[in-house]
Amino acid sequence: MSQTDNPFEADFSGEAILEFGDADFIILKPGAFVRCAVTGDPIALTDLRYWSVDDQEAYRDSIIATRRWAELNGERGQ
Repeated sequence: MSQTDNPFEADFSGEAILEFGDADFIILKPGAFVRCAVTGDPIALTDLRYWSVDDQEAYRDSIIATRRWAELNGERGQ
């Protein structure tokens, strides 16, 4: 068995792939961060607080999340 076959030897330094749920997320591909869907900024998984379940997108902060929601729902953002 090579190191790459060992699930306990996963690389947690790159970009993660997540499945977003209502109150939490599932890690599909291990990593240290995800990217904000609007800005492209990296967001450490430990700092991730805002996402859209419907759109499966992560957001850097509440302001960006609110603006993105307004954009996707046809309402004017501030």
